[in-house]
Amino acid sequence: MTTRFNPAAWTRLFTPTRRQFLQTASATAATALVMPAGARKANAFAYEPYPRDDDLETVVTSCAHNCGSRHMLVAHKKGDVIVRLSTDNGTYQGDAYGTDTEEKPQLRACLRGRSYRSRLYSPERLLYPMKRVGKRGEGKFKRVSWDQALTEIAERMVYLRDKYGPQALLDQSYAGASYGVLHKSDQIEGLLGRFLGMFGCRTSSWSVPSYQGTTFSSRMTFGTIEDGNEDDAYAHSKLIIMWGWNPAYTFHGGNTFYYMRMAKQRGCKFVLIDPQYTDSAAAYDAWWIPIRPNTDAAMMAGMAYHIWDNGWHDQGFIDRFVQGMDPGTTPQWAYQRGHESFKEYILGTNDGVPKTPEWAADICGVKAEDIRKLAEMYATTKPAALKASWAPGRNAYGEQYNRMAAALQAMTGNIGILGGCAEGVGKAWHSEAVAYPYDQYANVWYASIKSDRWAHIVLNYPNVTRQEAGLWPRSDQFDGVVPNIRGIFWQGSDWFNQLTNINKEIAAIRKLDEQGEGESLLVCSDSTITPTGIWADYLLPIATHFERHDVALPWYKGHYYIHRPKVIEPLGESKTDFQVYTELAWRLGFGPAYNPKAARDYFDNPDATDEAYLVDWWHKVQDHQHVEWSWEEFKKRGVYKFILSQPHVAFRAQIEQGLPFQTPSGKIEILSSQLAQIDDWTRTQYGYEIPAIPKWIEPWESLNHPLTETYPFHLISPHPRWRTHSIFNNIPWLRETFSQETTMNAADAKRMGIKHGDIVELWNDRGRVVTPVYVTERCMPGVLVLHEGAWMDLDKDGVDRAGNPDFLTKDDPSPAGAFAYNTVLCDIRKTDLHHRPGWDQLATARSHVFRRDQ
Repeated sequence: MTTRFNPAAWTRLFTPTRRQFLQTASATAATALVMPAGARKANAFAYEPYPRDDDLETVVTSCAHNCGSRHMLVAHKKGDVIVRLSTDNGTYQGDAYGTDTEEKPQLRACLRGRSYRSRLYSPERLLYPMKRVGKRGEGKFKRVSWDQALTEIAERMVYLRDKYGPQALLDQSYAGASYGVLHKSDQIEGLLGRFLGMFGCRTSSWSVPSYQGTTFSSRMTFGTIEDGNEDDAYAHSKLIIMWGWNPAYTFHGGNTFYYMRMAKQRGCKFVLIDPQYTDSAAAYDAWWIPIRPNTDAAMMAGMAYHIWDNGWHDQGFIDRFVQGMDPGTTPQWAYQRGHESFKEYILGTNDGVPKTPEWAADICGVKAEDIRKLAEMYATTKPAALKASWAPGRNAYGEQYNRMAAALQAMTGNIGILGGCAEGVGKAWHSEAVAYPYDQYANVWYASIKSDRWAHIVLNYPNVTRQEAGLWPRSDQFDGVVPNIRGIFWQGSDWFNQLTNINKEIAAIRKLDEQGEGESLLVCSDSTITPTGIWADYLLPIATHFERHDVALPWYKGHYYIHRPKVIEPLGESKTDFQVYTELAWRLGFGPAYNPKAARDYFDNPDATDEAYLVDWWHKVQDHQHVEWSWEEFKKRGVYKFILSQPHVAFRAQIEQGLPFQTPSGKIEILSSQLAQIDDWTRTQYGYEIPAIPKWIEPWESLNHPLTETYPFHLISPHPRWRTHSIFNNIPWLRETFSQETTMNAADAKRMGIKHGDIVELWNDRGRVVTPVYVTERCMPGVLVLHEGAWMDLDKDGVDRAGNPDFLTKDDPSPAGAFAYNTVLCDIRKTDLHHRPGWDQLATARSHVFRRDQ
């Protein structure tokens, strides 16, 4: 007979009552009083041996990732081992302990940064160069020497360039684990791009997944992506509209919470426009306005109509600073080319469709009375910050949402004033960002494509148009030439796990092998194994920021620098990206040009050269930003926090002093001079027409689309709090705290017989994923939420059991390059399939891949 487990009995047996606990404690105390003479007192510690703080060396460093900022980490080490991590306590710039003021706040690390020791010493840590020995994607590698790996890579690079041309190698570099002033992975300024450009074989990617629609909008409207205030400006707002923004998870600046809490204490009101009620809405007691995904531009158009209808616009501001807002600010040449002003579009002067709140309500699902109420609040409250976050721009025609937000910001005069907001991209205080060589060889490329078009190009080559590829125009024989991609360098990027339509990427990777052995090359450079690395030919172990010398930059906002010393020696045979590309450059014949300060032994002895680059960089900081500290003082302190004479407000000088904006007209361009004068869209990088003014354009998938008859739910995939995209996915501490799960509205779940905790599968014609379900009232009906970045884990049928939403996303980009991550229709149902929560659980860790000797 089988004895059944009884949870209640188990609980009674092992959970003492209060009386039992006190009786046990008394008995223990009595025993201690009669301890035999000569007995030794127990001094054991749970993690013995565990050195005390007095036994540890303290070293200031920082985080390294694009999680919303880069904060201070303080490493406490014993010898060459980091024992624990802490963060800023206010003393490191010479102030008293606990200093944390409005002008000089602490740079406290978040839970991701504080967990970094688990990433540093992870079982998935890459320690040696590895070469694939199994089928692609099978995860079988063997350890090889650096000499063998780099020799074979260099030989294959030359072969592919000579056979397939200067476009054959694709640069897929991004911030990942390598971002500082010296060791930088970046699409434009990065070390890989300069290396491949000097080699003479590089296809680059021009669209940034996070915010390309926003980048386009900011450049067209303001002429720059530096359209952000520093976060201290929020403390002066009387109204903050968090449009698709959840700063509890994705803040843009190191002290967002600090200043928004200050605004709340001063009486600021908060509004959230989002399909889900976020933790930020709860924290700031915000008015939640649920909105159908991908309909934000329509709601904004309805707000604009109501503002004009009531005369709440700032006509004086419009007349002085704006082009194309109304007939009076629209140049005659634009009318001659068949364009209209923004006001004429909103009022329906030409198309006969006034963009009233009622018109908008039918599209976005927000009540017309709520659209009118929000429009009045925003137009009549000064100063007000409409924080148009990036997430709604990660949609089909996401650039129109961002441009529509800029129009609202301009028509209410909330640009260039303290407490207002012009964001956009939101880049604020300007840092000295580059310490490595950045010269005429930087950003050389022979083709540049939209980032999520690479798989489409590989699968359909040569039958691909320049519009499909999103080719950036050139003035030579390569203009319009679609690249024959034969190799990919992944540097600090997990794009194979993070780009759209992963199944299409898998098909493209497999097609590369059809030409035969040696006709392709896939190189992954990273500090840990990633889902991307599983598909590579070579895995190159890259030192983390704890294992190299550098300086951390703030990320988009924040005005400080943090010194990053080499806290510990690189684990295993790890090298920096700069070492790897310098050594490859020497082998390919351009080593001195690529790294002019380095001797031939840089691969083995980088410290003196890195120091020389950083010293020169600090001299630029001293000259350009008037810092009086010496380099040695900066290294001793570990951080330099700038004290600004007043909060940094984007475009303050233009509004207060009359300086021109960096646009062709010198004004805020609601009607874009550049877009309005394009005649042949097929020869632009966009490929397809983009209106000269912001307009509502129906996306290819939405809750208003007939496709809902097949796929009735709209899926959005916001950033999680516990990962930076896919980084930190394998940290047990974080995985034990947060689960990858699908959030679903309670009414939808009840109707479908789904209960909280059930395992569900989501699917459409692009893929299928499996997760647990979280049932709540905090998500609007018809919408599903699944956080991006989970490390994919495919079963034999191609179903992702880990729950990565990018198996469901479409790889068609918006014309301006915006990734349509949130333009997804799918269906959901209960399933008998098992969810596999991660590589650190259920014996699915991939660490065995990197401990193979043969």
